[in-house]
Amino acid sequence: MKNPAVSDSEPHFNIVEIFESLQGEGFNTGMPSIFVRFGKCNLACPWCDTSYNQFERQSASQILAKVRSFSAKNIIITGGEPTIVPKLEILLEQFKRLGYFLAIETNGLKPVPPQIDYIATSPKRLYTHKYEKQCIDFANEVRIVADENILSFCELIEQKIQAAHYYLSPCEIEGKMNLLETITQLGKLNQRTNKPKWQLSLQTHKLVGIE
Repeated sequence: MKNPAVSDSEPHFNIVEIFESLQGEGFNTGMPSIFVRFGKCNLACPWCDTSYNQFERQSASQILAKVRSFSAKNIIITGGEPTIVPKLEILLEQFKRLGYFLAIETNGLKPVPPQIDYIATSPKRLYTHKYEKQCIDFANEVRIVADENILSFCELIEQKIQAAHYYLSPCEIEGKMNLLETITQLGKLNQRTNKPKWQLSLQTHKLVGIE
């Protein structure tokens, strides 16, 4: 039965989940946030921990009602890959009018909507050839997953994307993190002179058992 409060004319979006928690990684670790996770992605990383192809269609008004039921004033737009979402700017404009701070988590291959206040990008080594051709040129922070030898890719991204903070994160496969390999590569990055300093970023939300 159709909900009479939902207009057919308003945009609908593929939503995996909307929930309130703490930011678990990167510069804003610990920040109370509302996560709006969109479905679909333009990449397919084998170690991805998000079910981005399992989603339901929700209207803008349904999404707004869910977001407003939470207390946090920071929204993290994530996915999947949110920059490929049609009509995303319409929803972001509504969030801005309500006074929300908008952060995005993106792989950095597509332009970021102008409504976004904070950009966290996670370029993927598996798709180096794509980043060599085109990617965003600025982010507030860069997070790269150390899925293999990542040093040359990190150096490429330093040249491509200017950021205040650069992070290396361990790759988790079947519950196991390659933490030793990650910090070893982190040390090599930080042995260089006159280059950006990299920091370790862990998915602390998983370590403490929150969503």
